[in-house]
Amino acid sequence: MPKNYICDMDGVLVYGSQVIPGANEFIERLQAAGSRFLVLTNNSLYTQRDLQVRLSRMGLHVPTEAIYTSAMATAQFLAQQHPGGSAYVIGEAGLTTALHAVGYIMTDQNPDYVVLGETLSYSFERITNAMRFVAAGARFIATNPDVTGPGEGGIVPATGAVAALISAATGVTPYYIGKPNPLIMRTALRTLNAHSEDSVMVGDRMDTDIVIGIEAGLETILVLTGVTRREDVAKYPYRPTRIVDSVADIEV
Repeated sequence: MPKNYICDMDGVLVYGSQVIPGANEFIERLQAAGSRFLVLTNNSLYTQRDLQVRLSRMGLHVPTEAIYTSAMATAQFLAQQHPGGSAYVIGEAGLTTALHAVGYIMTDQNPDYVVLGETLSYSFERITNAMRFVAAGARFIATNPDVTGPGEGGIVPATGAVAALISAATGVTPYYIGKPNPLIMRTALRTLNAHSEDSVMVGDRMDTDIVIGIEAGLETILVLTGVTRREDVAKYPYRPTRIVDSVADIEV
């Protein structure tokens, strides 16, 4: 039986607005082999369909159903923990759409949760409201712990940085859903109807992609087209199963 593949997106299949050479051929090899695969991203900005279209415009052809985001994992977690709840949300369509899909209500009146995700325009007023709700007892959830992300002209503050601001003001640490929390890996495997022993995690970061794969019991492949350099690997107390230059070198 072919193995199942879970792949990070940024730094593995695309870099910025460019498709990494060999990425389309890698997806084609997976499809030809009959492998189940999922693109797993901490990006909570966009819906599945939005991301599929954005990738397609870059030249990378991934089926919509093969994309899984931290926003989707967050919505599923909340639906299991507190069905039909309410949330004060800082985020974009990827997050609000996922929460609406599981029956959550967006509110600024005594929410059950404050849910923080990626956004293109952080508002001091909304951050203040979130801080006050958390201080008043709303449970604090963040889609992912990444403190920076890529932006025009350089890095920009990301979810983890804004979460740290709210935490500093309230003394409350959020529960992070996205990588490296093994929770998102378990929900991704369930989405694929796959078992960890028959699955492979492909990523470019030792501190998120590789560690989550190891902790969830998957084979791990580190690609060198993103954040982690080959010489960086020795700094970590864990190792990937394999290191390759790019997805172009992965035989399915």
